[in-house]
Amino acid sequence: MSTPNAEAGMRDWTDKATRDRLEKDVAAVKSDIAALTDQITDALNTFANSTSKQARRGYRQARENMDSAMDDMSERGSAMMEAAHDAYGSIEETLEEAITQRPLATVGLALGIGFLIGVAWRR
Repeated sequence: MSTPNAEAGMRDWTDKATRDRLEKDVAAVKSDIAALTDQITDALNTFANSTSKQARRGYRQARENMDSAMDDMSERGSAMMEAAHDAYGSIEETLEEAITQRPLATVGLALGIGFLIGVAWRR
């Protein structure tokens, strides 16, 4: 049979071995958690950098699209101004030609239009 001192020594040895194993396991878990923290931090930094680059790319693309649209609108506005200027010149030439070819008819037409405007104005 075993003696009480031997049993106590065996228990102490078992407890010490268990404690050592637990300390090693806890240290391993701490190391794993630190490694996971580093991996998560790296993943989040990579994601943030990628998102930032995509946002900058999107901003540049939107700005290029806006610049292109403004250029197109400017060109269209210039073309419309030229067309209006040409139409004005054409109307001016036509009126000048009509006045020089038929001065009495032009005066009569002007009086008729003035009369109609006066009648409409009274009402």
